[in-house]
Amino acid sequence: MTSRGITAVGRRLTALTIAVGLTLGVAACSAGGREQGRPSAAASQGGTDSEPRAQLQADQPLAELQGQGGLSLTITSAERDPSGYVTVRGSLKNDGPTVAVVPAELRGSELAVLSTGPSLGGATLVDFTHKKRYYVLRDTEGRPLTTTGLSTLKGGDSAHVFMQFPSPASSTVGFQLPLFDTANIEISG
Repeated sequence: MTSRGITAVGRRLTALTIAVGLTLGVAACSAGGREQGRPSAAASQGGTDSEPRAQLQADQPLAELQGQGGLSLTITSAERDPSGYVTVRGSLKNDGPTVAVVPAELRGSELAVLSTGPSLGGATLVDFTHKKRYYVLRDTEGRPLTTTGLSTLKGGDSAHVFMQFPSPASSTVGFQLPLFDTANIEISG
């Protein structure tokens, strides 16, 4: 065999080896994808898998607060992250049949926040154990780290909302939003 023939055979063997390796890799990834789609035994028995816990939190609201003008707020999660923040998520809904104006009082009374427009910047968390109140965080330009731009909701419509706070020491805190009921919520994480 000539050196040209040996080089061609070597290239073919290399290409074949790569093709077999890629095929095995794709097969392994495909099987792994099917395994990930199935709930684990720990998850089906109430384990610590985060996906079922998030689904459970979505099914069981932490609190439901009634406001004025047919508005209600359902808090679906309050999660503490490792950075030292708590993010509260939920849904603001107009339970009435007509258009509801989202009250300006929800943004609070701080001058810096008032100038940023409609928001939920007036929300607070209260740590009753340590006697501290936590306000919605602000960015470097004074805008609240919360849902903004809410002005009206049609009858039956809802909007997903969030609010971010400094992390209180306690896990059970009071949640307050102007013109709404107060509720105790449990922070996870």
